[in-house]
Amino acid sequence: MGSSPQKKISMDRLFYKIGDISNIAEIEPHVLRYWESEFSFLKPRKNKTGQRIYTRKELELVLKIKNLLYKEKYTIAGVRKKFGDNTLRKNSVSMETIQGVKKRLKEILDTLNRDISSQKPPLTSNNKNGSHLHI
Repeated sequence: MGSSPQKKISMDRLFYKIGDISNIAEIEPHVLRYWESEFSFLKPRKNKTGQRIYTRKELELVLKIKNLLYKEKYTIAGVRKKFGDNTLRKNSVSMETIQGVKKRLKEILDTLNRDISSQKPPLTSNNKNGSHLHI
């Protein structure tokens, strides 16, 4: 690929086609498609005609993957693990939070159920039309 593809393609666009990403990252399109199959976190959307549309965030991911594979000499599995570990940590924190909220909601429900079952019989009073009002 050319030595200065950044001059041809603006790096501050919102969306990029696979050819644009290929030029910017200096990676063949088939390699990008392969990476999509290997890395679940790299999933560009497709437009109505089926072309891949990458976001700025996905462009940054491609550049990080390229750096890890080619410069830092990670394996595909190593890159997957590096990104996967961050995802697992985020998910486990979320699950802990969800479990905490769930526990607290059960406590509130138990408290409400105890309050309802321990209440005295409802107070009644006669109103003008003779029916009973429950307070």
